[in-house]
Parts: sequence; C-alpha cells; structure tokens
Amino acid sequence: MRTALRLEPGDDLRRRLEALTLERGWPAAFVIAGIGSLGVTALRLADATDPLWLHEPVEILSLCGSLSPDGAHLHMGIADAQGRVLGGHVVAGCEVRTTVELLVEVLEDLRFERVADARTGYPELRITPR
Repeated sequence: MRTALRLEPGDDLRRRLEALTLERGWPAAFVIAGIGSLGVTALRLADATDPLWLHEPVEILSLCGSLSPDGAHLHMGIADAQGRVLGGHVVAGCEVRTTVELLVEVLEDLRFERVADARTGYPELRITPR
C-alpha cells in the first residue's frame, strides 16, 4: 500500500513519522521520497556521535528511510539559503517550517524490527515475514 502524507508547520519530522507508524499499525514501511522545509534541523553526520543543529530555514532536497514500530531510520539531504548542501541521519528535533510532503510505501507482508548489532554498535534492521 502506498500513501501520501503532509506534515504541518511545527511538527517534529522524525517523531511525527514514528507516531504515524504506530497509530496506523504499519508493520514495515519505507519513506520513498520527501520534500519540504525545516526551520530547525538536527542531523547526525557520518561517524559523529552528537547531532549538528541548524537554526535557520532549509529546504529538504531528499528524504528517505525505513519506518518500523521500533523507530525510524531516515536520511535527508538539505540546502540552506545560500544553496549549500548537507546530509545525514535525521534526529528528533527537526521542525517543519511550512510543509513536508512524503510518499510512504507500507509493506504489509513484512515486519521490521530494530535489534542491537554487536558488529556495528547500532540497532539495525531485522526483516521478517509477517
């Protein structure tokens, strides 16, 4: 099942998607595409521990990732007012400025879970039939 969503000004991008996943009972889903704008952005850059916070308007150029009842794993590319581009892992705290428009594919036959992986040190995706 494919669905389109619009997040509203003030929504926390990651938290709202995680809440929608639980509210709608999605066992496994992927954000296929996303565009929009943020007023506050929190990204964890490659190999960083702490997120980078931007308190300025940015445009979302690309947003994609997996959604599970255990949480989201989202990557996003953004551009600032000077056209500089930055990307990384979406962290809670990204505040929608005007809109975020999303295309989500729900995979009803699968279940996504996040489980600790000793090799990576992160909760990684486990895919099982439903």
